Order: sequence, then C-alpha cells, then structure tokens
Amino acid sequence: MPDVTSLLAEAVAFNTVSDRPTAGIAAWMAERLEHLGLSVDLQETEPGKVNLVARAGPPVGGLILSGHLDVVPVEGQPWSSDPFRLERRGDRLYGRGSADMKAFAASVLAGLERLDLRGLREELVLVFTHDEEVGCLGAKAFVERQLEAGGRLPGLCWIGEPTGFRMLRMHPGHVAFAVECRGRAAHSSKPDLGRNAILLAGRAMEVLERTAAEWARERHFPELLERPFVTMNVAQIQGGSAVNIVPDACTLTVGFRPMPGMSPEGLLDQIRDRLRPLAEPADLSVRLIRVTPGMLTPEGTVLEDALRPHCLDHRHGAAQFATDGGQLERLGVRTLVFGPGSIDVAHQADEYVPVDHLHRCVEAVEAVVRRRCA
Repeated sequence: MPDVTSLLAEAVAFNTVSDRPTAGIAAWMAERLEHLGLSVDLQETEPGKVNLVARAGPPVGGLILSGHLDVVPVEGQPWSSDPFRLERRGDRLYGRGSADMKAFAASVLAGLERLDLRGLREELVLVFTHDEEVGCLGAKAFVERQLEAGGRLPGLCWIGEPTGFRMLRMHPGHVAFAVECRGRAAHSSKPDLGRNAILLAGRAMEVLERTAAEWARERHFPELLERPFVTMNVAQIQGGSAVNIVPDACTLTVGFRPMPGMSPEGLLDQIRDRLRPLAEPADLSVRLIRVTPGMLTPEGTVLEDALRPHCLDHRHGAAQFATDGGQLERLGVRTLVFGPGSIDVAHQADEYVPVDHLHRCVEAVEAVVRRRCA
C-alpha cells in the first residue's frame, strides 16, 4: 500500500472545489476502505455529490472519524505551484486541501492499514462529507437521513480539521441571510420620481453595523474563544443596472455566527425588528439562506483522554469557524476537533501541511482507534 504522503498526493489530485463532484474521491477512498474490511455506503445526495459512510466492528460503543472531501476555490490566488499537485518544499507539503482537510483523510487510510479491523470490539464509523465549505450541506443531508432511518452511531466523534493538534471542543454556528431592498426605477435626470433601493440598503447596513457593535459587547465563552461574541459580516451587495437609472432593487448578503445554545431564529428576528422601521414591508424583507449549527462538547469525554497524548498544545480551545460537528450534535454525538496543519494557511494560496504533522496524525489515528475500538 502507498505511504501517507502518496495517499495525500492522490487525494489532493482530485479537484473537489465545492462546485464540483465528490464522487471520484469518495470512490477512491471506498476502494481502499473495502480492501481493509470496512463496509462502505456511498450516499449520493444530488448528482455527483457523495458522502462516504464506512463501518467496521459490532454496533456497540465506538468512535466516528469524520472529515470533508471538498475544498475551497483557487481562482485568482497567487499559487507558486499547481494547487492540485502535491509538492514538497523542505518540511512542508503544498496543495489545495493539504491542510483543510485531506491530510486527515490520508492519515485515516494510512492509520487503519496498521490495524486488524476484523477483531474490533466496538464500532468504528467513518463519515466523510461533501460541501462542508459552503455550509456543511453534506453533513446536514447525512444527519437528516440518519434521523429518518433511525440508525445508530457511536456517541463520540473526532473531526480532523487543522488545529495544530490542539483539542477544540466548541465553535459558533453560522447563519447566512439576505436583506432584499426594493425601490422604483426612474430616469436619473428625475430621481425624485423613483425610489433608490441602494440608498435603502445603505440605511440597512447602518442598522446592521449598530447591531453588530451591540452584539460585540455581550461576551460568551471568553475562556475559549478569541472573539467571544456574535460576529457579523456584510459580505455582498448587488444592485443597480446602469448609471442613468435609479436602482429599483438591491440585495445584501450577510452572515453572523451565533454561540452554541443561542437561537439563530431569535437573532434573525431581532434583525428583522430593527430593519422594519426603515421602509414599508413591501420595500424591505429579510430572507434566511442557511443555518449551520454551533457545537459545544463538555469536558472530560473518553475521546479527550484518548487524544491527549497526541496534543502539541494541551489547552482546551474553540474553533472560530464552523464544522460538521454542529450537525452531528443533532444526533447526540459529542465531537472534538483535532488535526494536522493550521487553519491559518487554509483557504489561501500555497496552503500546506507540515510533513511531521502528517506522520503524527497517522500515529494518532492508529492509537486512538486501537484504544477506543480494538
């Protein structure tokens, strides 16, 4: 079997940017996992979009190993090499997804090769999803299928996102919504005959800015989070058609990150209430696009004990970014986020994972699965 670096090279070579299929890389993983004795279910949620679910061992206790198969785009980024061809420079391995998070997928394959999976005493389940980078869509589809079918899963999950081998036990969620402003078109020589939707959107942005500042004064989990408050980002604005036409439509796309335990719908209702005085209801509306749940795992799980010997930083922490763990929490699964590489280089040109992190993760996969399941 190929070594872990070769496995990572093969994984990186699959262009799995989120607007592309994951069927190819899922089939590639499935072939190797079936060879190791796992039963594999490739769950296609829409054409080309595939989640991989693999199982070994009796349906008691156990552990989930989870990651995502998709990566973020590379267009417009100043890469020094082909982003879909793994390249070693010194003690680093460069390529899109090398850290986020194909290094974990390769480490899982290499680590499981060292084990006899036919003799497991508790269940090992692998869940690798599509479209995590655009809202954990694959995990949502997987969870909804589980809820409908009523199948069991182990109660503990290790998600191998790049954390520099620091254990993270919580993260905020992410809510995306649109503020849709409508006006009335007119010739720009007679703007008083129209109603400018972009100006209305500007007033809406002022309200959102004040709301974000108010939310920033309310602190949550300061012992874990670098930014212990609900953050908001006005991310996109679309409106207008020509410089001589009063714009009759403008849309803001906005995101905010609620803390675990907060009601995303309640925060969105707060935004609706504050925007309502700006215009008549027909002129401005707020439309929910997507909710990605937050995650909070209590201290002291047995998975924490199993991962601790492999930590490079023994402080508990939190991810500022969302993961599939928020969706899995809907099934009662308690998740720790822990893996090779750094989130600080993810999503950028020349993303990389240190070579020693890759090998350290293989050792961790072998040891943790042996301790939890073998």
